[in-house]
Amino acid sequence: MIEAQRNAPFLTRAGWHIEALAWDAYNAWYRAKGLDRASDAAGELLQRVGPLTSTHTVARINMQRCFPEAAEPEIDRLLRGMWDNFGRLAGEMPHMHLFEDDGFFAERVEFIGREKLEAARDAKQPLVIISTHSANWEISGTAISKTGLPCYITYRPANNPLIDERILAARADYGIKLMTAKGGDGAKELLQTLKRGETVALMNDQKMNDGIEAPFFGHPSMTAPGPTKLAMRFNCPLVPLSVRRLEGARFRIEIHDPIEISANPDKSAAITETVTRINQWVEAEIRKAPEQWFWVHRRWAKDVYRTGGKR
Repeated sequence: MIEAQRNAPFLTRAGWHIEALAWDAYNAWYRAKGLDRASDAAGELLQRVGPLTSTHTVARINMQRCFPEAAEPEIDRLLRGMWDNFGRLAGEMPHMHLFEDDGFFAERVEFIGREKLEAARDAKQPLVIISTHSANWEISGTAISKTGLPCYITYRPANNPLIDERILAARADYGIKLMTAKGGDGAKELLQTLKRGETVALMNDQKMNDGIEAPFFGHPSMTAPGPTKLAMRFNCPLVPLSVRRLEGARFRIEIHDPIEISANPDKSAAITETVTRINQWVEAEIRKAPEQWFWVHRRWAKDVYRTGGKR
């Protein structure tokens, strides 16, 4: 990372420093407000600003594609809720270190199924945990760390290395101490982690261009098969984790029963069948609180967004 910073062009490095200053100002501004006021204020701000961005159109297309029966007023309501939730996440980020305190965590988070992770810890049973970009998804790593279960969590590094350093440091402050980047090196780390009998956690709700096609809200969707392949290779449970915003900066985290891994003797078919089951779980969770999912992701092919979803 340091070498990359040194080799970058001057203007690129200057841009990184300006962005890092803006990041520090954002953190200081919202941290000064306190958790609840920061969550409320950022939620209100994004409800006003979010609809002005191009990603608002992407989110609308996604919602219309997933809920074709919904009238425009309902889609508008869900979009407002989505921006409110994402704004709240942004306002809560500078305060995530507070959740490292056990008392604060217990006051703010209802943790259902914690005993399942503690049992895996005691049995030294590795898991492949999957989750989604819903509510305040950052808190899921804190919850896992509370159980004492050794766990590597994948992440995509920020394009700005200075901001990436800040994000990593912040995540360490709220209990996420074992992380690995996605990509070739990350894949090796994940394999080594499971070989050691430790757990890995991955998001499994976004598009992967070279993934496996599986139904999602009734549409063929390219989906990452990585978690499925890891669980099959190491014969370990594939455990879903969901996060739900209850009210303001209060949450419910639930550890669900493992997703059944297909026993189909055809390995390729078994992977597809298991990935389909994951998509079914993700879809079911989204339907419970659709405004809390991150709808701005381009989940389908580019043509869907070029044609305004009419495909």
